Amino acid sequence: MTKFEKGIGYIMLKGKAFKFGDSISTDLIVPGRLAHLRSNIPELAKHVLEDADPTFAKRVQKGDFVVGGNNFGLGSSREHAPLVIKVAGVSAVLVKSVARIFFRNAINVGLPVLVCDTDAINDGDELEVDLKAGKIRDITNGKVLEFAPIPETMLRILDEGGLVPYIKKYKDFVITTKSS
Repeated sequence: MTKFEKGIGYIMLKGKAFKFGDSISTDLIVPGRLAHLRSNIPELAKHVLEDADPTFAKRVQKGDFVVGGNNFGLGSSREHAPLVIKVAGVSAVLVKSVARIFFRNAINVGLPVLVCDTDAINDGDELEVDLKAGKIRDITNGKVLEFAPIPETMLRILDEGGLVPYIKKYKDFVITTKSS
């Protein structure tokens, strides 16, 4: 379940965790051998992360989370990598650390990437994420994890589904505040 309250930068996310390890590269997310599918994102999404977990794309449900370790998204600047994760139904990526270009590409396509200590999250745990408060509640084990709250600018971009939809709607990259 994903709940969007437009205009106030508030997003609650809920789903199941799919746990991956360290150093999940863009090549593991979108293998180069599938480059011929780049113009067909829904078809490419059917293969997301298949080199890391061949069953992931068939099991992931809308709203679920990819949970990684250190250095998630390393490698090439393949902007398709975060996009196919999102198209597969993932609502956010939770990691210990992330490659800068993957992080930026993810925000641009409307996919939150949250940096937190993912050790306490197990594969299959049910999670609830409050992007504004910077909290992840693991419903399965009762633990609450924290991450740096997402700046309002990024929340508004995420709220619109990414940078392009944001600019199309507002015709500019001007972030307005509640009082505007």
